[in-house]
Amino acid sequence: MILHLGDSYYNKGFIFSNFNRHPGYPVLIKFVQSRMARLLKHSVLNLKLTPHSLRHTHTSLLAQAEVEIDEIMDRLGHQDDSTTRRIYLHVTKHRRRNASNKFSDLIRSHRK
Repeated sequence: MILHLGDSYYNKGFIFSNFNRHPGYPVLIKFVQSRMARLLKHSVLNLKLTPHSLRHTHTSLLAQAEVEIDEIMDRLGHQDDSTTRRIYLHVTKHRRRNASNKFSDLIRSHRK
């Protein structure tokens, strides 16, 4: 669709964007919420899921995959890393274990 519309498509990388009246501009959050609620009724997923919960999960998985904070901030549209750290980068079990393993490896390497 982006290739078809060319310069008339407002391409700012929105995940949920219009293709009709304002191509490329974000759709209203109400539209995304109602569509998601309708789809969840036909799935085995938790009916309480929201678009924001998917954003949070995505961010947590990026952190767990050790994606750099700058890349995560860019994906979320954050200007200030304290916002990203405070809201999204809670310490996951994987990150805690990874930090512990890195520390153990460091100690072992200094013993040799």
